[in-house]
Amino acid sequence: MRSRRPWLRRASVTAVSATALVALAVPAQAATAPAASATAATATTARATATAVAAAVDYETWQRDCRAVMDRALPQLTQRIANPRPGEKQAIVLDIDNTALESDFGFSFPAPANEPVLEVAQYAQERGVAVFFVTARPGIVGAFTEYNLDHAGYESAGLYVRGFLDLFRNVAEYKTAQRVDIESKGYTIIGNIGNNTTDLSGGHAERTYKLPDYDGRLS
Repeated sequence: MRSRRPWLRRASVTAVSATALVALAVPAQAATAPAASATAATATTARATATAVAAAVDYETWQRDCRAVMDRALPQLTQRIANPRPGEKQAIVLDIDNTALESDFGFSFPAPANEPVLEVAQYAQERGVAVFFVTARPGIVGAFTEYNLDHAGYESAGLYVRGFLDLFRNVAEYKTAQRVDIESKGYTIIGNIGNNTTDLSGGHAERTYKLPDYDGRLS
């Protein structure tokens, strides 16, 4: 079993980066007293936000909550996989960040699989179900993402990343359109798994399974 790593939050990095940008924008030798006060206040707020987020949930809690969702999903998917319609090609769709992969925990590359989701995906794959990935990640990291998914143990039937114009689209609409495209290839999407409502809204999946995002604290 993989050892548990200390829980690290992307939000903490964002908070530090925001503070650094403020510091760069107001050089010390030119800063006025009000500007210096604003910078200090921003830094204090950023630290407080990062601390509050880190205290909200830990890795073990997240894994337990993910396991609970997948424990509900697996029997339903098992029954559906065992009863395909004549000539039906079955598929499931997975989000990537904090769904298929542990993106906000550990900051490693390649990121490890989210084990409860990987187990369901492998069960489906072993029974002929295609596994597609629909992510809001930009196309520029598509090759890295494919490598990461393969390294983590997934067998991808297709990876959908955002092209340049997609970056200006509503994420939920973009993801729905990708599921429509999968259906256009003759697949029936029997399950759609994600940790954000934008992963799951819009239909074009028989069942949806919502992993925790803790009110947006996970990407």
